[in-house]
Amino acid sequence: MSLAEPITSALRDVGLDPLYVEDLVRATIEEDLDGGIDVTTEATVSEEQRARATIAAREAGVVAGIPVMEAVFGAAVDDVVLERRVADGSWVEPGTPLLAVTGPTRQILLAERTALNLGSRLSGIASATRAWADALAGTNAVVRDTRKTTPLLRPLEKYAVRVGGGENHRSSLSESALIKDNHIAAAGSITAAFEAVRQHAPGIPVEVEVDDVHGAVEAVRAGAELVLLDNFTVEQVREAVNAVGRHARLEVSGGLTLDRAADYGATGVQYLSVGALTHSVAGLDLGLDIESVASPGMNDADMGRSFADTADQPYVR
Repeated sequence: MSLAEPITSALRDVGLDPLYVEDLVRATIEEDLDGGIDVTTEATVSEEQRARATIAAREAGVVAGIPVMEAVFGAAVDDVVLERRVADGSWVEPGTPLLAVTGPTRQILLAERTALNLGSRLSGIASATRAWADALAGTNAVVRDTRKTTPLLRPLEKYAVRVGGGENHRSSLSESALIKDNHIAAAGSITAAFEAVRQHAPGIPVEVEVDDVHGAVEAVRAGAELVLLDNFTVEQVREAVNAVGRHARLEVSGGLTLDRAADYGATGVQYLSVGALTHSVAGLDLGLDIESVASPGMNDADMGRSFADTADQPYVR
């Protein structure tokens, strides 16, 4: 069964392909089942039972992936009711509710781990990106991601970077050219590599990676409008900015740390490229708790009122 239109619309609104997300969600749920059943849940929960559950933050950070978690429950839970409590990009404190889910208890528990895995990872990426964006505040530089993403999760992880306030570098090898050291070695020189790419793909954007200021000068003379300064010190970056900054946009990558972000940003470069945003980020701790279970004859609205009667804070439907 396909995802409901409100869920697919929410995914499209944030630039995600609903078919990609749905296929990913169904594959991850099947991975969890491994061709079998949820033994524990089927032993402890009746098939007829319905429940109301909420995903909440267990630590402070930036939320990303609410539409994706909605897609998880939309794919796995029959007759599901979803109530979004915050928007992607929101800063949340521990205990903040993110998404309320009402539906068959068994199916909610089946979808739980997939939803939390995806939401936690995307929120961790958004939180890390926000830290870099905040560190660069007051400079003209922005933080960008790389292709060092989790296999098959690139669209989601790059979305999370955008949510956190960063920009995306290329998403695929066909989107733009990035001439790196191995390409230069194979072609014989920076100039030869640039000319070969420009001849092979006349309209495609081309970036050249260099490891010293002389390389940056050669790249710009060859025609590069974007130069990647790889493993440059702050002082070397300043030299490159003085040498070619009026003629090309400059990006710094390699060995960057959050505590030096502002120093690099103050040099005049346009971008800081940080692979750690996606390749080694820690997930934001999220959890799902069942808040109420339908008693015989109780409907979903009754569950909401029952929870409101017992919760520390009123439940707003």
